[in-house]
Amino acid sequence: MKNHSASLGRVRALLITFILGLTLSGLSAIPLRWELEIVKPLFGVSSSFGRVFPAFSVWIDRVYEGIQVGYGQYPFLAYGTDWLAFGHMAIAIAFIGPLRDPIKNIWVVEFGMILCVLVVPWTLIFGFVRGIPFFWELIDMSFGIVGIIPLWFARRDILELSLT
Repeated sequence: MKNHSASLGRVRALLITFILGLTLSGLSAIPLRWELEIVKPLFGVSSSFGRVFPAFSVWIDRVYEGIQVGYGQYPFLAYGTDWLAFGHMAIAIAFIGPLRDPIKNIWVVEFGMILCVLVVPWTLIFGFVRGIPFFWELIDMSFGIVGIIPLWFARRDILELSLT
């Protein structure tokens, strides 16, 4: 890479993109009940979407019911998704290190890449154990697959920066 400053800016932009994605996906786990109030009319069985993609719509209705009943009778169940969000935030905070000094903290980027890869078997194993439909597992796996892209480019650029 010829321009050190431009390369460093690109690395930081890629890391900020990853941090924002991780943060937003984590925070979206907190208001599940409210989100499903919005999603069910749009994608549930009684929607026009439901006639086109019935399996997806049945799943949305089932999740809606589970959240309504579970959170209604046992609100402490939501605490699990609160901790999921916390885990996302904790990992996102770790990426402040590479933002400040990418070369010294390349290990955090590699750690993130490993986690992105591990999303796939984790999803397949626990999706099966918990009875999650395969099409939904694909959606969950996409977080790791999409997440590794900016990290891969950031790692590549960091390695090139370390040679200059």
